[in-house]
Amino acid sequence: MHMATEAAPARKGTGRRRLDAAFDAAAAEGRAALIPYVLAGYPNADGARAAAFAAIDGGGDLLEIGLPYSDPLADGPTLQCASRVALAAGANMENALQLISAVRAARPATPLVVMGYVNQFLRGRDGASLERMAGAGADGLIIADLTPDDGPEVEEVAVGCGLDLVYLVAPTTAPERIGRIAARSRGFLYAVSLVGVTGARRSLPVGVATFLHRVRAVSPVPIAVGFGVSRPAHVRRLAPLADGIVVASALIDALGTDGHDTDQMRALVSDLAAATTR
Repeated sequence: MHMATEAAPARKGTGRRRLDAAFDAAAAEGRAALIPYVLAGYPNADGARAAAFAAIDGGGDLLEIGLPYSDPLADGPTLQCASRVALAAGANMENALQLISAVRAARPATPLVVMGYVNQFLRGRDGASLERMAGAGADGLIIADLTPDDGPEVEEVAVGCGLDLVYLVAPTTAPERIGRIAARSRGFLYAVSLVGVTGARRSLPVGVATFLHRVRAVSPVPIAVGFGVSRPAHVRRLAPLADGIVVASALIDALGTDGHDTDQMRALVSDLAAATTR
């Protein structure tokens, strides 16, 4: 496999058009795009499908689909617990692909971005998992433990499959490195709002506005901010600063103790979506 160049080549495909269209449509309406999160297999396969449709129908512009993992280093207690429940219920890659296919068939215009860890995506580094995700209808990937230093081969496989590889930057990322990472990210750039793991928080981190302004100044792609975002007030504050807003743990919490309260989840997504206006 040849190594990719410093900037991954542009590509054509429905995935890129869906991602671009979602951000463009939100911007045209004077708001940030809302990106709700669901976990494949949580609380079980049927429950995950119901949650995905609730998140989209509640007002999600894009959908982030997490892959349950036994050692989710970037995830806080809520998502760690949900991963354990999903794995105990038999969640695996096949279930995730079935979820992606089901959502793609039922909501053809909604971009689907899959979030996980490098070992889940590149078993044996042959790219078969990426090809299957693209075939199921995924548009992009967020690989939490992949840095651009280790990413060229993954970028090449992703581009070949028609998938956008989304990189992450954090408040601790050096300014000059943010620019290099942004130039490599495709679809959008994920701005992690805080130093730490995911999880609903009562308030946004001090300095998040300054951080997002710094990222905005160098990013050629839309910026989506996540980690710790849980309330409409948070979304309202972030909407003028970012192109997209990711909400994860708060939505898993909204599903209730048994993971099946999709009405409550849909209501929260609707409240969050109403707060995206700039």
